[in-house]
Amino acid sequence: MKQIKTSKHIITVEGGEGLELNLTSEELEDGLESVKLKINSQIPIHLPKITISWDQPIIDIHSYWYPTAFRHKAFHADWARGFFSKATISAPVSCLYNVSGQNRLTCAFSDALNTVNINLGVHEEDGTFKCKIVLFTEISKKVSEYEGELRIDTRNIPYYESLKDVSKWWESFKQYEPAFVPEFAKQPMYSTWYSFHQEIKEDEIEKQCRVAKELGCEAIIVDDGWQTSDNNRGYAYCGDWKVAKERISNMKEHVKRVHDIGLKYMLWYSVPFVGLHSEAWSRFNNKILSYNEILKAGVLDPRYPEVREYLISIYEDAVREWDLDGLKLDFVDEFDLPSDGSNSHNELMDFESVQEAVDCLLSAVMEKLRAIKPDFMIEFRQRYIGPYMRKYGNMFRVTDCPNDAITNKIGSMDIRLLCGNTAPHSDMIMWNSEDSMENVALQFINILFSVPQLSMKFENLKQEHFEVSRFWLEFWKKHREMLLEGKLTPLYPELNYPLIASSTEKEHIVAVYSEIVTHLGKEANGKVILVNGTQKNKIYLEIEENFGEKHIEVLNCSGQVVRREKVNLNKGLLSIDIPVGGVAFLI
Repeated sequence: MKQIKTSKHIITVEGGEGLELNLTSEELEDGLESVKLKINSQIPIHLPKITISWDQPIIDIHSYWYPTAFRHKAFHADWARGFFSKATISAPVSCLYNVSGQNRLTCAFSDALNTVNINLGVHEEDGTFKCKIVLFTEISKKVSEYEGELRIDTRNIPYYESLKDVSKWWESFKQYEPAFVPEFAKQPMYSTWYSFHQEIKEDEIEKQCRVAKELGCEAIIVDDGWQTSDNNRGYAYCGDWKVAKERISNMKEHVKRVHDIGLKYMLWYSVPFVGLHSEAWSRFNNKILSYNEILKAGVLDPRYPEVREYLISIYEDAVREWDLDGLKLDFVDEFDLPSDGSNSHNELMDFESVQEAVDCLLSAVMEKLRAIKPDFMIEFRQRYIGPYMRKYGNMFRVTDCPNDAITNKIGSMDIRLLCGNTAPHSDMIMWNSEDSMENVALQFINILFSVPQLSMKFENLKQEHFEVSRFWLEFWKKHREMLLEGKLTPLYPELNYPLIASSTEKEHIVAVYSEIVTHLGKEANGKVILVNGTQKNKIYLEIEENFGEKHIEVLNCSGQVVRREKVNLNKGLLSIDIPVGGVAFLI
């Protein structure tokens, strides 16, 4: 056991008997500490489980954020399992904060490749958090040296600023240098998944493309179905990645027609799956990590160079032959060792660590495809949204949440808090064609601070739904810089982010999702945009200074002006009538 005392904590390291452990600490500024762990072994070995721990008094702490918490921002118990992070799942960071949104403890670890277990758990006996970071819970390569850095931030700053600083910290490591983000990755897109599932036809896709372009979309993502005539929504036929001719008769010509419409073209692949009924099954069925009887598919083992070379060649050939602009690489988080440890290393593998093999695979994929097209796009889906994934992908999308606007908002905010300049995408929005205009608008409003993706068959929509969609996509594109790159303020994550704001030097936008009072300080001096994401025709403001008379223009959910007048923004409480799903401009 090793211990070191910092200005605020006693850090303990346990495990690693027989190894040389060295701990050093540095106070970077008041409330911000760095603890570095160095491990040395006389010979290369698989490092044993090592636990880093410290206590944090539960004082003015009310909620707990971590990258895959979603709607569950509650405390954990000290005996609980915590959560796991690795290259392809989550990220090694946690944040404890109070109901005012002020950071009380944000901890992050530098090793985002290997499996890390994190648990900040309540210890009932003394009202403290037992904070534990457990390393090497899964086999990694043999090493004789290892270095890791623990960042502990107890500064009294907004929780989202602390997390943003962690993202910047990871970016400072050479191995986490983010991929280039092309302009088209930050434009609205159409996806075929919810609208078609596997039953896609090229003429139907092209028909949707024409309407999507007219509405403001700039790319299409053709999802599962292009490679199989099977409609069972399983993966038994994945692995060959040959075009099903009854779906798309000539992929190259089809892609060209979509390009002529004016859209970029992205294509879906389920990266790890090789299906029982694929031709590739006989070649790779002895090179899989696991088999899923329900899916009728195995998970390829990337530790075999033959597996990686096969996948890389599939993508490279497709991009060259079909002139693709991007790939949606799905199910990357399925690359995992069986929990029973039954899948051991053999002489045909060139990696022992699955995560290192995945890193090799995806790094090569991005390198090869960017050599063909420098502005190539790769989309990854929540949960694989950590600093390593930013190396390979330039689009992070919210996990599947069909028709669930609230979950879409939560997911997009959780992504935004760590993703830096990587393009944050909503899950594909969809709705019942008989729903109200206002509820359609709420689908768009809940994903305002991410890049919109749509997945509806447009011929099933009412004209009024078109008007709502067109207005909100135009609104989003007009204010994109502020929405994506402004100073983001996502408040109350424990309440599912009921109020989100973003600012530039010239504009300030506030989206209100609950009957909550919105505070306006000095930002009210400039242009203010108020978005009503509630089910009430009114939002409430608390004005912190006297700003005098302003012009107000109020639009309904389809962008029609319903009122223009003057309003006095004087210190105190003020209610403003805005239709459900509408917006007001204060100038």
